[in-house]
Order: sequence, then C-alpha cells, then structure tokens
Amino acid sequence: MRRVLGLIALLAAPAFAEGEAAGEFDYYVLALSWTPTWCALEGDARRSPDCADGADRTWTLHGLWPQGEVGWPSYCRTPHREATRGETGAMADVMGSSGLAWHQWKKHGRCSGLTAADYFALTRLAWDRVERPEALEALDRPVTLPARVVEEAFLQANPRLSADGVTVTCRDRRIQEVRVCLTRDLEPRDCGRDVVRDCAMRDALLDPAR
Repeated sequence: MRRVLGLIALLAAPAFAEGEAAGEFDYYVLALSWTPTWCALEGDARRSPDCADGADRTWTLHGLWPQGEVGWPSYCRTPHREATRGETGAMADVMGSSGLAWHQWKKHGRCSGLTAADYFALTRLAWDRVERPEALEALDRPVTLPARVVEEAFLQANPRLSADGVTVTCRDRRIQEVRVCLTRDLEPRDCGRDVVRDCAMRDALLDPAR
C-alpha cells in the first residue's frame, strides 16, 4: 500500500522542479484574483490599502505564469538582471503592490526567458487583452452563485475564449480567481489538464468591491 501511495504522489506531482532554465514552457496562464475574496481571507488582516473602504478594486492581476502541458516551471535560472524597484512599482496599479510584482517576477517571470521589463510589458498586455465583465464589477451587494456563471460571464465578454481556455477557482466557499490560458503570443488556447479543473460550487460567495 505504501508503494502504491508513493506512486500516486509521484504521478500527481508537477512535471517540473524549481530552478529550471528560463524559457522552457508551452503557454501562459493569466491569473486574475477577485480582490474582495483576497481581502476577506488575507488582505484585511494585512491592512492592505486595496481592502479599505472606497478602494473599489475588483480584479487584481495575480500574474502571468509560464506553464507546461503538464506542470509548470518556477524560480528559474535566468541570464537577465533582477527586476528593479521602478519596474515592480510601475505594476502596482494592476497588481496591487510592488511586492506582488516582485514575487511574480522571482517565481514566474524569470521562467519566461524575458527581461524583467519585457515580462512586465507582456503581463500588462495580457491584462489589457482580457475584458473583465462589467456585470461582476458592478455588484453592489454580496451574492451566491454557481462558479460556472463567472466563467460564462468571461466567455460572453471575450468571444474568442473557449470554455476549456478559462477556469474559475474557489477558496473557502468563495470565488477566488479566473485563469485564462494563452499562447506564448497571447492568443487564446485551451488549458492543459492540470489547469482546466473548474470550481464546481453552485453557491460560491462573490462579495462586491468596497
């Protein structure tokens, strides 16, 4: 039994380990976090400015992640210099903080094979290419809804996306993130099997922006 469990764990593990060479991946995952969920679960405790009354932040750009067909690289070796404070600070308007931008560069951006400047430029371009549904951003009260409704809203706002190219995640019975799969040229594509898993909740909580 112990050998069987070990084999299952091995098969379920990501195909990559940390510290791969940069540029070795198949596509990107654009991760968009629903900020009110992050605030309820983490941000309020950190006294984040994004969670203050009147902040009015709905989606936060979590990151643009290099992804393999199975598994993903992280903390890659790169010949390029590290991101500067100016480069990470310039992303705070969409990523919420320079700290998140710095973490995303270290864990994911290095793996793109791009310079920090080019990686952040590509990240912003991906953000700009995906429309966030106005109906979700206009919420004025908490609602519970099937997670698939959020996916359908993104598909309606972005006709070029496919159902297998968008996935919704939940955490603690709340809508957490929407993840959009894109080619290395930022064209829509279907997600790999380890990304395409959708939240199946029928009564996920979606709080409005503050």
